[in-house]
Amino acid sequence: MKAVTEFPSYILTKALAAKAALTTEGKTPEEIQQNLGESFKLEGDRLKHFVAALDVAAQNTESLRRVLVIGLNEGEVAPAKAVKVEEHYYLPEFLVLTNARPERNDRKGGGQRGGKGKGGPKGSPWGLSPEEKAAKNNKAPAKA
Repeated sequence: MKAVTEFPSYILTKALAAKAALTTEGKTPEEIQQNLGESFKLEGDRLKHFVAALDVAAQNTESLRRVLVIGLNEGEVAPAKAVKVEEHYYLPEFLVLTNARPERNDRKGGGQRGGKGKGGPKGSPWGLSPEEKAAKNNKAPAKA
């Protein structure tokens, strides 16, 4: 397989919009191709490949990354999604979107320190207050 050229999606989307505008103006396909060549500074085979890549991009606009233009050697098999136009294949490549794994909060040990925490709110660094000591000794609820 030999890569002939490639066209990134941002250029293809601009060209598709320009092509749609020219089509609504009633331009012929030859005039559209000539206008696209002037707008994107393309000529010859590259312009021919660009127009064919636009047709492939129009069918695959969802998460398109680029369109590769490839030529195959004898005995090679074309990729699955490749579209053959004349002697070249136009292969759309897509962005691979992965789902991020949700963060897990079910750690053992109860705290972020990794040790066996006592849990509950942290009290004063100087120990229990007199009200808390009395409540603890009397098993009565502490005053807040």
